[in-house]
Amino acid sequence: MSKTTDFGFQSVPEDEKARRVAGVFDSVAARYDLMNDVMSAGLHRLWKRFAVEHSGLRPGQRALDIAGGTGDLTKLLAHRVGASGEVVLTDINAAMLERGRDRLLDAGIAAPAVQCDAEKLPFRSDYFDCVSVAFGLRNMTHKDRALAEMLRVLRPGGRLLVLEFSSVWKPLQPLYDAYSFKILPLLGKLLVQDDQSYRYLAESIRMHPGQQELKKLMESVGFERVDFHNLSAGVVALHKGFKF
Repeated sequence: MSKTTDFGFQSVPEDEKARRVAGVFDSVAARYDLMNDVMSAGLHRLWKRFAVEHSGLRPGQRALDIAGGTGDLTKLLAHRVGASGEVVLTDINAAMLERGRDRLLDAGIAAPAVQCDAEKLPFRSDYFDCVSVAFGLRNMTHKDRALAEMLRVLRPGGRLLVLEFSSVWKPLQPLYDAYSFKILPLLGKLLVQDDQSYRYLAESIRMHPGQQELKKLMESVGFERVDFHNLSAGVVALHKGFKF
């Protein structure tokens, strides 16, 4: 009997989740950036800047942006490492990756764009100074395997940044739920003609480990000095862990 995993609130065979997630991002890729701005009121840009401020990157260093999609975080990381550094954009979804590559080129950044599965990274061990994954970990079938791969490709002393939707402050939960399950799908229908993909987004956030759970998961695969910062009352959290 095949193992199952979550796809939003549904339980699906493990080997089917990646295909379903791909369908979501194929559908929304063209207007993904617009939806991010609308559904977060532009806050996603501040969250990403906050993450990069905690990257510890210096000119000449190497960064890997996993599930980097349309390249927002990659662009910020590229500015941190400068012309003498190296930033690699990866995503499992071709439509998102192509959009990210084109946006980076438009910004004058010629970063390698690699289509790959985060659970099987095609990079050598002990190479990157910083690995980031923003709003992508919750879509991965085996989060522990993906985190272990991120640890592998980090050099000793390097750090992982995980920026992800998390568990909101309890008093805000009713309002947040109303927005997530009523307003968000409506925005998806109006702007992308796809309410189901944004319903999945809301569900996938609820199925993702909370702040303490994710901290323990990162520690279980070998990250040290793991900590997190809540942003916007816990709507989003930035987790940081080190490889020693």
